[in-house]
Amino acid sequence: MLYRHGDVLVQRVDTLPAAHPRPGAVLARGEVTGHSHRFRNPTQVQLYAAGTDTFVQVLSETADLIHEEHATIPLPRGTYRVWMQREYSPEAIRRVID
Repeated sequence: MLYRHGDVLVQRVDTLPAAHPRPGAVLARGEVTGHSHRFRNPTQVQLYAAGTDTFVQVLSETADLIHEEHATIPLPRGTYRVWMQREYSPEAIRRVID
């Protein structure tokens, strides 16, 4: 299962790799707008860092992923890999700026 929330992609995975807990409930902050892709209720999720990868475990039945400019996405209980969409330009491959 793959979800798209603006420039944030969220994919369900079977297992959590070796990772370290990460504080908070914010997946990404917008450099231009200052808005953030975040979970409405931080107690319903646990974020993890595995190298440069981010993972989230939804601990409740669902957890709402919110942002001021996008529709809310309710993610069901499970483990997810999170990454930012990239764009190509002749100079470099770079992260999309929100």
